[in-house]
Amino acid sequence: MKTIFKRLIFSLIIAIAIAYNTPVLAADLAEGAKIFKVECAGCHPNGGNIIRRGKNLKLRALHRNKVDSIASISALVANGKNNMSAYGDRLSATEIDNVSAYVLKMAENNWR
Repeated sequence: MKTIFKRLIFSLIIAIAIAYNTPVLAADLAEGAKIFKVECAGCHPNGGNIIRRGKNLKLRALHRNKVDSIASISALVANGKNNMSAYGDRLSATEIDNVSAYVLKMAENNWR
């Protein structure tokens, strides 16, 4: 009985871990990179910001500005904020999710 219970708990933990990681796995990072190059790199080369220095895409700035998840980055891309233009009318939801996943992944890798 203990073995079955342990296996059940282990399976549940794995299922939860997969469920929480699905958006990153589902995102097309290569497509996100292409979109970033066309739509974002003009103001955010290598994760920087040529308009407002502190509003860059480095992980530390994303944490500080509370834009450190795919959902929060997607909302910012779609709706814009201050000097950041909205792209919800130019990009599909899938494209926004792809570029958001790309930004987060690149920030986690220090834009290398």
